[in-house]
Amino acid sequence: KWESATYLHHNLSRVEECSLQFLGQDALIRHSADTAMVNGDGAHDHTEEAESKQDRDGEADGGEESNEQEVIVIQDTGFTVKIQAPGTEPFDLQVSPQEMVQEIHQVLMDREDTCHRTCFSLQLDGNVLDNFAELKSIEGLQEGSLLKVVEEPYTVREARIHVRHIRDLLKSLDPSDAYNGVDCNSLSFLSIFTDGDLGDSGKRKKKGNELEQIDCTPPEHILPGSKERPLVPLQPQNKDWKPMQCLKVLTMSGWNPPPGNRKMHGDLMYLYIVTVEERHVSVTASTRGFYLNQSTTYTFNPKPANPSFLSHSLVELLSQISPAFKKNFTALQKKRVQRHPFERIATPFQVYSWTAPQVDHAMDCVRAEDAYTSRLGYEEHIPGQTRDWNEELQTTRELPRKNLPERLLRERAIFKVHSDFAAAATRGAMAVIDGNVMAINPGEETRMQMFIWNNIFFSLGFDVRDHYRELGGDAAAHAAPTNDLNGVRAYGAVDVEGLYTLGTVVVDYRGYRVTAQSIIPGILEREQEQSVIYGSIDFGKTVVSHSKYLELLDKTSRPLKVQRHNVLNEKNETVELCSSVECKGIIGNDGRHYILDLLRTFPPDLNFLPVEGEELPPESQRCGFPLQHRHRLACLRQELIEAFVEHRYLLFMKMAALQLMQQKANKDCNKTDAPAITDASAESSADTTQAAPSDPPAAADAPTDGTSQTDAAAAAVVSAASDAASDGDESSTKPATNGPVEPAATQNGECKSPLEGKELEESIPGLAQAKELAETLVAEDGSGIDPKSREVVLNACKAVGSISNTSFDIRFNPDIFSPGVRFPDDSAEDVQKQKQLLKDTAAFLVSCQIPSLVKDCLDHSALPMDGATLTEALHQRGINIRYLGTVLEFVDKTPAKAQLEHFYRIGISELITRCAKHIFKTYLQGVELSALSAAVSHFLNCFLSSFPDAVAHLPPDELVSRRKSRKRRNRVPGGGDNTAWASLTPSELWKNIASEAQSYYHFTIQCESADQVVEKYGLQKITLLREISVKTGIQILIKEYNFDSRHKPAFTEEDILNIFPVVKHVNPKASDAFHFFQSGQAKVQQGFLKEGCELINEALNLFNNVYGAMHVEICACLRLLARLNYIMGDHPEALSNQQKAVLMSERVLGIEHPNTIQEYMHLALYCFANGQLSTALKLLYRARYLMLVVCGEDHPEMALLDSNIGLVLHGVMEYDLSLRFLENALSINSKYHGPRSLKVALSHHLVARVYESKAEFRSALQHEKEGYTIYKNQMGEAHEKTKESSEYLKYLTQQAVALQRTMNEIYKNGSNASIMPLKFTAPSMASVLEQLNIINGIIFIPLSQKDLENLKAEVQRRQQLQDLGKSEEPVEDSPLELEDKIPID
Repeated sequence: KWESATYLHHNLSRVEECSLQFLGQDALIRHSADTAMVNGDGAHDHTEEAESKQDRDGEADGGEESNEQEVIVIQDTGFTVKIQAPGTEPFDLQVSPQEMVQEIHQVLMDREDTCHRTCFSLQLDGNVLDNFAELKSIEGLQEGSLLKVVEEPYTVREARIHVRHIRDLLKSLDPSDAYNGVDCNSLSFLSIFTDGDLGDSGKRKKKGNELEQIDCTPPEHILPGSKERPLVPLQPQNKDWKPMQCLKVLTMSGWNPPPGNRKMHGDLMYLYIVTVEERHVSVTASTRGFYLNQSTTYTFNPKPANPSFLSHSLVELLSQISPAFKKNFTALQKKRVQRHPFERIATPFQVYSWTAPQVDHAMDCVRAEDAYTSRLGYEEHIPGQTRDWNEELQTTRELPRKNLPERLLRERAIFKVHSDFAAAATRGAMAVIDGNVMAINPGEETRMQMFIWNNIFFSLGFDVRDHYRELGGDAAAHAAPTNDLNGVRAYGAVDVEGLYTLGTVVVDYRGYRVTAQSIIPGILEREQEQSVIYGSIDFGKTVVSHSKYLELLDKTSRPLKVQRHNVLNEKNETVELCSSVECKGIIGNDGRHYILDLLRTFPPDLNFLPVEGEELPPESQRCGFPLQHRHRLACLRQELIEAFVEHRYLLFMKMAALQLMQQKANKDCNKTDAPAITDASAESSADTTQAAPSDPPAAADAPTDGTSQTDAAAAAVVSAASDAASDGDESSTKPATNGPVEPAATQNGECKSPLEGKELEESIPGLAQAKELAETLVAEDGSGIDPKSREVVLNACKAVGSISNTSFDIRFNPDIFSPGVRFPDDSAEDVQKQKQLLKDTAAFLVSCQIPSLVKDCLDHSALPMDGATLTEALHQRGINIRYLGTVLEFVDKTPAKAQLEHFYRIGISELITRCAKHIFKTYLQGVELSALSAAVSHFLNCFLSSFPDAVAHLPPDELVSRRKSRKRRNRVPGGGDNTAWASLTPSELWKNIASEAQSYYHFTIQCESADQVVEKYGLQKITLLREISVKTGIQILIKEYNFDSRHKPAFTEEDILNIFPVVKHVNPKASDAFHFFQSGQAKVQQGFLKEGCELINEALNLFNNVYGAMHVEICACLRLLARLNYIMGDHPEALSNQQKAVLMSERVLGIEHPNTIQEYMHLALYCFANGQLSTALKLLYRARYLMLVVCGEDHPEMALLDSNIGLVLHGVMEYDLSLRFLENALSINSKYHGPRSLKVALSHHLVARVYESKAEFRSALQHEKEGYTIYKNQMGEAHEKTKESSEYLKYLTQQAVALQRTMNEIYKNGSNASIMPLKFTAPSMASVLEQLNIINGIIFIPLSQKDLENLKAEVQRRQQLQDLGKSEEPVEDSPLELEDKIPID
């Protein structure tokens, strides 16, 4: 929107243009009055550009400063200029020398008093400033200079921009764009709960010395134990949104465009306007401005009316002719500038809302115009019209990246183009399915059609020309695009210079899967056979290779763990490849080397690929693998490969160390001074020895599980290691699996720290010394070592399946088990090895990764709340969703099943909604557009309504005319023309869901209706509704649905408002910012809060630089900053950062995303600390409501939330309410943490305190005794917690005795008893806050320098304590581990 005027200077290259596009946002945010500074904290006036030399992988080596950064500080001293606009007082504006003149334009177009101007120039001493000049390059511009705003004559383009801008101002508070999912608008409701700004609102005012009572009773449905789950509160009505009407109609006149004779009088276009007072006027936009003409609806008279009210701006004109406009427009602009910028900035990718109220459809000229032009963002303002997406995507990749400023510019350009491309591709895919684009092969049948629109190529996810017949037909064609996208993501993350991938977006819309790709220059003119010079177009029957491609792909071989290998072509010649055969190399007419069809970048998953005559390892067989899958494209995830390699690296180190110990024992004399290597051993070796992977000698016998080694000790260590791995594998799976790893960050995925040490020492005594030796060995290049040691490495390499004999190096051959691929005889043994490796990996997934996930859920380090977070938890550990059934069965067999109930329930609901989604997809393909809402509501009725015979209402044909028999089939993909969908019944749908669960997930659901499922698994219908809507893109009317009525269906066709696309795309990363963020986290965990805080602020600046203002990663950054501000005692700053985090989470993740719920909880804590009690309660109630909708009451997080609510209520002396929440928290904690857990002890203590405040000492004693017993058993008598508890018990007993005495006294002496005054204490805010901090896992530090030093020692002491299995505090997460990992795609 702001950009509309930014565009564009003729000689601007595409890339510069990218960096311009964020200007609008930056300028707005920087200058918006109400948030002093969004980027970083206000104190950083200079941007510290840190040119980081660090070798990108040093985040984890203990306390050492791994980040030696030279920080180049660009002194960016801002200065103030005066701005004089016509008709306003001159005002001061703070600017920085780096800014462009353009940014001042943006600020003026956003300011309340100048927002109605768009067509003006800025002049300094009569000279017009160039829009694209940086301020520092302008002569004579200095502190206090006066810039004049000078109105310029309009052109047609400027007039259109002006009208567009005025329309945007009129619509600025209207949420309909967010509901309709357009222009990257999305919803945010935080301001309703904080009453706008988080200034002083919500503080309790003192009346005399009494605190005024605030109303704390939540609505009934939020109380513990309530069964109703209303939907309407999900979107509370914002009073600001009642639109203040300024105009009734503003639209283009039917008299456009002006005839020639009027053009020559300067007429540019005509507008038709109806004012609130019902005055109909016709306005001419001319070069001099806007004036009233004498035309009416039916007669054209372009002469100026009398008076004509000629004004340079449309707002000035309308203010003169309509008093209501003048009044309301001013009020509207006041409100607009008061909103937090984060409520109005566009998000980088569109977020859709699954519920919406009925929004009035108003007349809107700009919307109408946009719908029918192929405008994508900025088209009409760009010289050269449509964008060449491929050129843009590739050019941004080619930008230089030698130092930080260059990398920032490059990453920003890449990110910007990607988000634009994703938006364009989504729009195009919808147009294709809606029948708005003509096919390039219109003669073929619908499913075979391909489309080109706006320089993007679209194809449908069907098996065209039996391409995938061998691999599973349509099912394979449906899976291929997402696999391909994962490949594009992986190669993109490796970022090899000279190797190009296509822009790829996968869109699911109305039951169709559409793949959108950028177009390789020249590919449309050539036959595919001629263009492919690397790879195979027929799955390996014919194969070609190319030296340049091998050279480029070789650079990706190590980070992606792809092994170079030979295959045979149709003439039985050997061809060398460094990717799977389907990966095709095409050189475009632009001379770039493109690779496409990356669907087998990662190796096949043998658990789902039964192969004749191949046996899987016993771990897999025990779980019933191999299972038959829909298609043969089941691949392992990149995260799994990383975890597996890391796991093997550990084994490798252990084996080498063990053998060395043996040698040492044999020799009994120490080796002299082995050079100590400080950093992760094989990191260096990987570079030195492994220039070209040497093939292992043919003699080497491929050991099956590493156990067939002659060396007995080695066998012992393998088994010891696999034991250790199964119980302690987290340590090895965490560090490197965060998304695609940059090649520099982990060389071949070895552990980041020299060894993931702890569990190692425990498993084998005396290993520490041998470990060092092993490291020195592995680090040498194999030349300077005596033969004995070389043999050690060789044995270890063989045992773990390394492809090299002198260093650890595991890679996979993605073509193993591909039908149609043949290997030459001389690599038979190598192929054998690779097959074994794949079997081991498949077994590793089942025997290590799934148990590790379940273990993480048991100890609550993984806490999925809904389908999306569950999926993310699986993916982070490399487990594909097709394993969901296996995971659930594993949970079912776990002894601690009761403590995993929440996980099981979320899993079942995810499995059911995914099955329903599969069925819905084919169901929708047969529905014609006019019946869409009827069909969707019918499906939802069958899925969720208790009404047994849901009958589809075939839409009464609104336009009855049966005369024309419909001979011509609709020739658009979304055309369908049958009513088969109407015959679906609930029982049939649930049968289909059960059989889908059986065939796809190999999981048995014995349920024949929604009600049985709800009953059996404890699900909620509203949760199922949310999951299915989000997964399929349905948007429903927000109202209360009666799912359980047996007399009428829950949904009618009026309840279905829209159907949105579900979009998958690549998320380019801000690598430098991410490194700063990680080092900041590491610092914080070592207790250096100040340094950590600075690094994270720096990361925030860099993130803002790359992503603009809105992004999930910025959200994580702000949350961590807020937490640090809070710990360091800066509550207002914590509040401001956390407010931004909440707003951003609502906008980019969604208003009820689990992440948003967490952010609300953090914000409530900081509000409480700031004395804003009623706001804190509102926020906690909101979080509780959202959580009830998303996952129901029975969830471990609910205990934390209820403890928070209970404590705050205790603080405001609402004791009975407080008890309801705290007792609920106690019961949930006992269920999920076991009755003997420290959390439960703390819960007992909190309940006891409330009973004490109510003077019910017997109950208080009872609870405190329970707590005391737990502390005594867990911590021992001497521990301070136990002592505290016993002190409190004594105190309670005294109080109880005193109360009893008083009562007796009253009974004895009646009214003239001398009563001792009893101390009934309302808890102090400080004591409540202290408890709040404890349950939220925050340990407080009054910060003086000395304390900081002590703190560090303390953190280390705690670390040791924890290793002994004793935990200091029953805290939520260990003291300073701020569990903020950046979410990955």
